[in-house]
Amino acid sequence: MSDQTPAGVHRTDAPNGLTVLSEYMPGRRTVAFGAWVRYGTLHERREQMGLAHLLEHMVFKGTASRTARDLAFSLESLGGSLDAYTEREFTSYQARVLDRHLETAVDVVGDLVFHPKLAEADLALERQVILEEIGMVEDTPDDLIFDLHNEALWGDHPHAWRILGTRETVSSLDADALRALWRAQYQPARLVVAAAGNVTHEQLLEVLARAGWLDAAAGSAEAPSVPVATPSISARVHHARKDISQVHVVLGGAATSVTDSRRHAFGLLGTLVGGGMSSRLFQRVREELGYAYSVYHFHSPFADTGSHGIYLASAPETAQLALDAAREILRDVATNGLPEAELEAGKQQLAGQLVMSLESVSARMYRAATSALYHEPVRTIDELLEEVAAVNVAQVADVARTFFDPDRATLVSLGPRAVR
Repeated sequence: MSDQTPAGVHRTDAPNGLTVLSEYMPGRRTVAFGAWVRYGTLHERREQMGLAHLLEHMVFKGTASRTARDLAFSLESLGGSLDAYTEREFTSYQARVLDRHLETAVDVVGDLVFHPKLAEADLALERQVILEEIGMVEDTPDDLIFDLHNEALWGDHPHAWRILGTRETVSSLDADALRALWRAQYQPARLVVAAAGNVTHEQLLEVLARAGWLDAAAGSAEAPSVPVATPSISARVHHARKDISQVHVVLGGAATSVTDSRRHAFGLLGTLVGGGMSSRLFQRVREELGYAYSVYHFHSPFADTGSHGIYLASAPETAQLALDAAREILRDVATNGLPEAELEAGKQQLAGQLVMSLESVSARMYRAATSALYHEPVRTIDELLEEVAAVNVAQVADVARTFFDPDRATLVSLGPRAVR
């Protein structure tokens, strides 16, 4: 038995605790399939920072029936793709294949999740790969600045942890820690699987059954505890770095969560402040003043909170001027909100982005999975558009006052000269 939402997403909660979701998309010839483990960097201890990401890497080193090479060729040789990522709240494994290769994709992803070797002999090599990945971030200031801002904003809370870990923590992680994490979390009761494309829900359940997903022991559904996040207010931190030609800046703070009722008002404001070429930040800082090539607003929502801010990079001689101009924009919206005409234009922009973002099978798969991961209903496109259309000037003004005041934001800069 399965439940179907008005949006066309089917859901089955299997007896072993596995949550299965799917959306049939007629006219497609492909299927996206993914599995989400309800464990990420947010659930780690400081001394084990990077453990979830290391495990995500290690499962690709081989399983009980496939070598690392077998895994690499399993779907790519069929024209498909196999990928994985670790984030703060989840670890995910996904595949996209032609519809006739869905069974292979489900079997391969199931092999990664349920049957990894996690051999001691592979750990040293993969640890070195991740140390190289850390080095790549350290050499890329427009990536590193976000890690530094998270640390300044969240302090001792796990939201501040680096997803890759640090050189010290990654070097100290061992195979026993990996196996303990896998045994505790890579179990059906801690998993959500989702598919979208040319597959019916009944077909997906049959394929999952044949691949052993529905027979695996449930494991514990207990979620690791996470402390309440308390962001810093108005912190200012500069990281001196002389080997780069620009000053990279992030100015931001706490934001709305995934399920916050203000999320559409927040999204509209973020779009109009710094969501594209027509945004206030882009037009002022880049087009009118020429102080930056890249300047934008970002938002990272989580289950319990979120973070947001503006990013820009500018030459040492103009970085303070660029930041001052960005602050003026933020201060204006925090004080005055948005005029009706600008808000209506933003609604058209956000509505178009929402609709176009749901055109692909991968996007529909993510939407289905997110509904289960965050215990949210799956809204139809029309429902989403109605929610966006219902946002009013007063709601946007409230969000602007609460979240966009630059004088209450955490400032982090990285480069040869400090800004203030």
